[in-house]
Amino acid sequence: MKALRIIAIVVAVLSILVLAFAGPGTRLGLWTFGTGLGLLRWAALIGIAGIVLTLLALIVTRPRGAGLGALVVALLLAGVAFFVPWRSLQRAKSVPPIHDITTDTQDPPEFSAVLALRADAPNSPVYGGESIAAMQRRAYPEIQPLHLDVATDTAFERALATAREMGWKIVSVDHTHGRIEATATTPWFGFKDDVVVRIRPDNGGSRVDVRSESRVGGSDVGTNAARIRAYLKRLKES
Repeated sequence: MKALRIIAIVVAVLSILVLAFAGPGTRLGLWTFGTGLGLLRWAALIGIAGIVLTLLALIVTRPRGAGLGALVVALLLAGVAFFVPWRSLQRAKSVPPIHDITTDTQDPPEFSAVLALRADAPNSPVYGGESIAAMQRRAYPEIQPLHLDVATDTAFERALATAREMGWKIVSVDHTHGRIEATATTPWFGFKDDVVVRIRPDNGGSRVDVRSESRVGGSDVGTNAARIRAYLKRLKES
């Protein structure tokens, strides 16, 4: 009976450890992003085993006191280890398998200064064309250019300040051509996504276009769209 409790707790702890290290290990370069994503799947599978074993231990051994508390904690840990990857999978299924989002699908801002940083990136910096644009329009119709009722110089300074507030690493600032290039790093896995902001004159004011593209991965699970949405909202309110 006691052995069943110990096994259940060990499996639950193992599941949460696999989950916890999947992202940071990728961020630190201990393994590839593919391995990190594989660890998420393993965390979910081990989490399921932990849930089953913990429930079985609760039913069979009928623990009390500290034993009951330990199994309840184990059940929660295993549940988290399963839920986090499962939720990510559901998010991936709910968005199109694209990783390049822009406010201007007909004339997307082009990357320039960040190209050297993307030299070994699997994803091409060249925009995928109408097929990608069509999927984006269906999934993210709200991703549109932002009009600001200010001169381009003022819009540029606000755009640059907002990019810095977002925590992006600024790669290039080109006042002449109204371009800002930067790299955003996701918090858990440390994935690198490149961003270009373009400011042009527009009916007495300024038009701001943004493009955000992941360096790796077929799908960004909605990350780039969320980044552009957050950036434009903050810029509009600045």
